Amino acid sequence: MVKRFILFICCVMLVSACASKRPPVVETPESRQKASQRPYTVLGKRYEPLQTHAGFVQTGIASWYGEDFHGKKTSNGETYDMHAMTAAHKTLPLGVFVRVRNTANGNETIVRVNDRGPFVKGRIIDLSYSAAKALGIAIAGTAPVRIEALGYLGSGTDRYAALENYDVGNYTVQVGAFTDPANAERLSREMKKVYGFSEIRSAWVRGEHFYRVYVGKHASLRSAETSEQNLEERGYPGSFVVSLD
Repeated sequence: MVKRFILFICCVMLVSACASKRPPVVETPESRQKASQRPYTVLGKRYEPLQTHAGFVQTGIASWYGEDFHGKKTSNGETYDMHAMTAAHKTLPLGVFVRVRNTANGNETIVRVNDRGPFVKGRIIDLSYSAAKALGIAIAGTAPVRIEALGYLGSGTDRYAALENYDVGNYTVQVGAFTDPANAERLSREMKKVYGFSEIRSAWVRGEHFYRVYVGKHASLRSAETSEQNLEERGYPGSFVVSLD
């Protein structure tokens, strides 16, 4: 009887031990992308990746990176290939396709964002060698560009939803995003006094409610970019142009 009881206890302990072991966690490309969308800090500056690419346009300086990073891991877990058509951006969602236009020579190409950077003041996108070569900036190293987020390949209506005209449109500038509506209201009131127009648009991001503050209405991208620069000089370095629906 005692032997049976001891055998029973051993079986129970064995089953409990097996049940307590969790299955290994398999990191999928999707889970890596979610992790890479979290806020991060580089050189003391905090960056908050955008949760949507919709309406994103930007002008600035493009650069490229090559052999020193070739074969190393990118921010979304891929292996960097300097011969692929990819790019690094500080805040655009990873995986989104972007049209890049060299405004100095008119060359255009499309790249997929799979990395973070460049972390050099004034530079807005870091291109792969092949992308830089296609734009005619591989030798010079940098060039003025205009970038436009297009969408995700093969995702239905989101596929390459490009603007018909870069300059003419309905634009505004986002100067902040808050989880506390009171902070958004406070900033919006201040902006309205100076710029005449400001509105708040809310959105749910990973289960959290954000209140985005938009400032100014512009019928051209050039006008919106001038406003963006003005706002940056006034102490809002995270400002960026948004194309309104």
